[in-house]
Formats: sequence, structure tokens, C-alpha cells
Amino acid sequence: MFQRNSLLTVYTLWQRELVRFYRQPSRVVGALGTPFIFWLLIGSGIGSSFSRENYLVYFFPGTILMILLFTAIFSTISLIEDRHEGFLQSVLVAPVPRESLVLGKILGGSTLAFLQGFVFLFLAPWMGLTLAPQAWLGMAAVIFINAFALTGLGFTIAWKLRSIQGFHAIMNLFLMPLWFLSGALFPPEGAPVWLRLLMKVNPLTYGLAALRRMIFQGNQNYSDLPDLKVSLLVSFCFGLAMFLVASQAARVRKVEDLG
Repeated sequence: MFQRNSLLTVYTLWQRELVRFYRQPSRVVGALGTPFIFWLLIGSGIGSSFSRENYLVYFFPGTILMILLFTAIFSTISLIEDRHEGFLQSVLVAPVPRESLVLGKILGGSTLAFLQGFVFLFLAPWMGLTLAPQAWLGMAAVIFINAFALTGLGFTIAWKLRSIQGFHAIMNLFLMPLWFLSGALFPPEGAPVWLRLLMKVNPLTYGLAALRRMIFQGNQNYSDLPDLKVSLLVSFCFGLAMFLVASQAARVRKVEDLG
């Protein structure tokens, strides 16, 4: 019965995240529309000075990663709203493991991010990219792993904060630079040594590398990227680590969490 209650909690929170998100059209537009504008404007503006290849093509996987990041941010901000509205307190006192709360919230945000990131893939033929039918499943797996990891990271940050303004400050100081240093905007070989070192230790670098290799297999030469197996392993470990850290953070009972 206890295990059944845990699974029901996970499913309920997962479903709640999806329904809550799509009932707010502004969040859908913000999570998907903003990265699209970034991709179109930045890609078109920098393209003339970027000699590697069509910059819109290069920036394409980075835009998908941005969509995952934005959706993860919007979905985990709801954790702060849940605390203010009292919903979080009611979940915390329920006789279910804290991992159920964490998994339900992260899966909900991950599903939203995955759906929006995967939809963006359908723009690939418009840029002349031919995606092999057998590659779609691999791309879906890579997108979901990245979405899970980013949502777990967002959950961990949001759990420790009490204001949405504070979350936005963390986003500007930490989450967006994490995306910049993934290789989304520029390749590492042209960057200074200290910047290349930061990019090398950034887990998002490997998530983006896996996405690039899956999208561009046979279309582009990316021999300078980390190996696909290494990238998948690092991304999986990053997602698992974020879930464990988020679960540990949720186990710490705070007075403010219980109202």
C-alpha cells in the first residue's frame, strides 16, 4: 500500500505539472518562443562572421538545450509558488517518501521540456538537415536525459529559495552562464585556455555534444567533440546526481516548508 501511495504521488504531481503549464499560455510562449527568437536573431546576426558553417545550423542544438533550460526554469519556479500557496506543505506531511515528491515534480518538468525540445527538431529539414529515421529515438533519449538533469538542478535551487526574484537572480548568475559555457554559442577550440577548461568541466557541454552527434551524424564533422558514449555517460550521471541532490535537499525539514 505504501509503495502504491508513492507511485500515485509521483503520477499526480507529474500530471499536475503538465496541466498547470499548458493552462498558462504565457509560460508556453516564454519557454518555446524566446529560444526560437534567440536562435533566429543570434544565428542570423553572427552567421556572416562565423566561418565554420551555417551558424543557424551550428546554433540549432544549442537552441534545443536553451528550450530545455527555460522550461526547466519555468516548471521549477512553481515549487516556490506551491510553498507560498500551501500546496507544498500538504504534500510534505503526506505519508509518502520525499523521493516521490521530487520524482513527480522532476518528471513533470522533464516531460514538458522534452515535448517542447523535441518539437523544435522538426525545423531541421527546413535548414537542409536530413535526420535518419533510426536517429529519432536516440535524439529523444538525449533530449529527455538533458531535460531531467536540468529540471533536477532547477528543483534543487528552487527548493532552497523563498522568492521568485531570487530564483531569477540565480538563473542570470549561474544557469545562463552554464548554458553559454556548453558550446551552444561558440566552439571550444577558439576560446581562451581558461574558458576551454570551464567548458570541459561543465556537464552541459557533454549533453550538448551528445545532441550534436545525434543530430549531425553524417552531416557535419565534429571530431573535436567528446565521444558519444562519454557524453551519454556524463549526462546520465549528471541527471542521476541532480535527482539524488534534490532528494537529499527535500529530506531536510525546514520550519518554513511546513508553514
